[in-house]
Amino acid sequence: MFTNTKAFSGFSVHDLAQAEHFYSEALGLKVTRNPDMPILTLHITGGNPVIVYLKPNHQPATFTILNFPVSNVQQAVQALKLKGVVFESYSGPEIETGPDHVFRGGGPLIAWFKDPSGNILSVIEAD
Repeated sequence: MFTNTKAFSGFSVHDLAQAEHFYSEALGLKVTRNPDMPILTLHITGGNPVIVYLKPNHQPATFTILNFPVSNVQQAVQALKLKGVVFESYSGPEIETGPDHVFRGGGPLIAWFKDPSGNILSVIEAD
């Protein structure tokens, strides 16, 4: 039934203007706004667009909703910090980030941060 369907993902935010600024300015994505509805479209290179919609009773996800593959996580973290992005620190038995906010506990290097609505995003090292 869905073999040839171009599926897309979406998530909610509590403030569309904040989201538009964050995703376009801090992350450098092409963002378009639907003039008829409270919806943004994030245009992701090489993939389907991601829909961001306004939800007055928004509750941020407790898991990573969007991963950005990068060739060097440490460089990406530094570049995003210069744009005001704050990275998460974790110190638990399953996940512990280093002083530079990068997780090195197995698998690819990864660092997590939140958008203005509290949704969790990451930069993840990929070839």
